Amino acid sequence: MALRETDPKEVGGYPVEDRLGSGGMGVVYLARSASGRRLAVKVVHAQYADDPEFRTRFRREVEAARQVSGAFTAPVVDADADAPSPWMATLYIPGENLGDHVRRHGPLPAERLLELAAGLTEALRDIHRVGVVHRDLKPANVMLAEDGPRVIDFGVSRAAEALAGDALTQTGRVMGTPPYMSPEQLTSPRDVGPASDVFSLGSVLVHAATGRGPFDDVSPYETATRVVEGDAGLDDVPDDLRALVTLCLAKHPKERPTPDELLAVLRGDPVPPRPAVPAEGASAPRPRRRRRLLITGAVGGVLAAVLTLGAVQWLQPDDPGARSLPPGWRAWQAQDTRAEEGSSTPFSRCVAARGGLVCAGGGTKAARFSLATGKLAWSASAVGGGGLVDQGTVFGASADRERVYVYRDKSVARSDDSAPEPVYEFQALDSRTGKELWRRAPLWGQEVASGPNSERELGDVAVVQDGLLARYGAKADRYALLADRTGGEPRWQRPLPDPDSCGVDAADGHGYLLCLSEKETRLSRLDPDTGEPSWTTRLPGALLFLGQADGRLVFGQNIQDGAHRTLVTVDVASGGHTVRSVPLSHRQPGAASVTLSDGTVYYTLWNGRVSAVDPRSGRQLWSTDSEVENPGPPLAGETHVFLASPSGRLGALYRHTGAVDWSRPARSADVLSSADTPGAPLTLVGDALYVPYGIRSVYSVDVRHP
Repeated sequence: MALRETDPKEVGGYPVEDRLGSGGMGVVYLARSASGRRLAVKVVHAQYADDPEFRTRFRREVEAARQVSGAFTAPVVDADADAPSPWMATLYIPGENLGDHVRRHGPLPAERLLELAAGLTEALRDIHRVGVVHRDLKPANVMLAEDGPRVIDFGVSRAAEALAGDALTQTGRVMGTPPYMSPEQLTSPRDVGPASDVFSLGSVLVHAATGRGPFDDVSPYETATRVVEGDAGLDDVPDDLRALVTLCLAKHPKERPTPDELLAVLRGDPVPPRPAVPAEGASAPRPRRRRRLLITGAVGGVLAAVLTLGAVQWLQPDDPGARSLPPGWRAWQAQDTRAEEGSSTPFSRCVAARGGLVCAGGGTKAARFSLATGKLAWSASAVGGGGLVDQGTVFGASADRERVYVYRDKSVARSDDSAPEPVYEFQALDSRTGKELWRRAPLWGQEVASGPNSERELGDVAVVQDGLLARYGAKADRYALLADRTGGEPRWQRPLPDPDSCGVDAADGHGYLLCLSEKETRLSRLDPDTGEPSWTTRLPGALLFLGQADGRLVFGQNIQDGAHRTLVTVDVASGGHTVRSVPLSHRQPGAASVTLSDGTVYYTLWNGRVSAVDPRSGRQLWSTDSEVENPGPPLAGETHVFLASPSGRLGALYRHTGAVDWSRPARSADVLSSADTPGAPLTLVGDALYVPYGIRSVYSVDVRHP
């Protein structure tokens, strides 16, 4: 998951490398220690940092987590509960969480289910032995590591012996993730103990076995009602697991087994039955109407908990919950009216940099809008003497977001009125002021300079860690690193093996050289210091470079006719030696555009049909009509996938199902509506989505409250 404009460069002295995810409590980053060890660093949301009660809870979370063994959890490495934004660093556990795994691959097979049950039960045993209650055991908090499952994120845990008299329990806050909460978390949160984790374990195992929770229903109210008093849906749970799950899902805490007793069940040992406890306690049962009123109050408490510590939204259980918008943000729309007269096309691309949205295209070399208000700060024309008014694109931003990379048209009109010979130069601009920092010319003659991961077979330029990697020279027969530290002077330049069939691209800040033929794609990873290939591999067929996901480079087929049938992946850590051809479970139309966004491949047609595919398995996750005509490349957020048309029509699909959640109508009719003019790429900064449309126009919407 890519870092955002507002993310820190380091936390507690640990350099931040990537964003792993976020929740109602905070954001989790991937960082490294001085020795190179990878860490998961959780930083709490700003709105909680000034809450003394929250800091006390967080301090106890750290103390609790330090007590737990690292055999089945992520051990704490460092923490600072008194920092301006409190944080905790644990050992990073590589692997996929259970929720993502089930969504991508379906329910676990029977033998893996028993291994998961044993591993999670051992984890709870160790957690409870030191007097800790996790309180938020759910699929997203179970990592499927190579050596077995690990339980992570003690986000709402607290020492068990402190529950009875702790002043913090007097607030009565409901904490946890609703579909995996125990009945007592819904009805009497002050009475929650270790048995609550056992109930959550049962729900997690049902999800792993069936792909859904045991109490899922049509609405939040009905789900809560079933958790408290309804029967669990266990029909699809394998027989050898159903007995254990049934024990875990007993309504009363005293009827549930301990982790030690669950391990005995898994070994096949007999366990003495526990005495049944009436759901209402020892007193006589209350009237049914009173029971329903109690449940209604429980549902209200849970919905209120969406706004408090550790809780998340009902309709999307793994949703981050807390909103994140640029300071002072409001919904806006704006247009660059300073571009060359006669240009009538949209922006081709925008990037976020230092509080601004820098866009280019339609005759604009670059224009900066405020992320918060849309106010136009500056604009510069891309048009040269040749009058090619529709030119302009922004290739990207530097790693520190201080610079944006664009190009300028230097074409000169000919005296015989024939078309000018296109000539361009690269430029680096200050992202705040638009001031030119460096330029390099000439760039080869070509109608349009394409950026990274465009639909061109071969890339012309890509942003890497130290500057621009580009095809270079008047004849475009070289590739060079135009480094920021040298004012754009090439740090090195190398001849292209074949200028007609080779190009450059980048992924995760690293540069690659690609050479295509009908039979193969030759891929080389470039040494940033010399430009020489550090390794080279050959891939079957002429392929499209899509990007990187989960440590693998992902390629799609370059289809002229027929259908997309496979993806190809290259494991980076293997030095290009591990190459996999991944057959698609469903063939995709050859006319579809192919995009990789946040680990998922999307096939998009001009009529709005979009299909999501897992690049590791080739499995089609879903296929749906987005209701967006001529959509641009899909952009995957944490819970939704967004698509937009050239006219500004916007669709938001649930990321895990493809169902349309909401949409926004078109805002302009001043653009072409043919399949040749798809929408421009979207930009997401926190919860603020930026949509280019119409003639050099942009609007912004809060995706949480559209």
